[in-house]
Amino acid sequence: MMLKCEQVQRIPLNLIDRVCHGAFSFPPRSLIMREGEGMRVYWDRLREPSFISRWNPFSTDYPYCTFTYHPVKDASKRFATLCELQNFREQLTQAAQKAHAKKPVPGKANGVLVLNQPILIETYVGLMSVIGNQNKLGYCLARGNIGF
Repeated sequence: MMLKCEQVQRIPLNLIDRVCHGAFSFPPRSLIMREGEGMRVYWDRLREPSFISRWNPFSTDYPYCTFTYHPVKDASKRFATLCELQNFREQLTQAAQKAHAKKPVPGKANGVLVLNQPILIETYVGLMSVIGNQNKLGYCLARGNIGF
């Protein structure tokens, strides 16, 4: 596995406005699909990714972050506990609610909306999309020579 950090993005907890969890869904014409479920955390309700960002598999300009289970989470009971998304979702939601109460954002509805709905993973066929999606860069980062 890769042991270096490629990117760090800090999002203040009081900016989180929505947490969605559920099964992954894909566009009807997508040829590259993956079973699974995950969680998506949004921090800018009013901004959607631009056309360029959606079609660039290396883009980092997204107002959300998507999490999924680690592929080897069942390797040990301790590791499975660390990778549990439901506990992470509950703790993140509580922390964000506290941050909203402590430091509300002016001009923004303060609070965290938790939704159970399918999470759209936009994968399409094209040279850059195939490269990005084969390495799972769109929703799971490649880990050195091993891609999950």
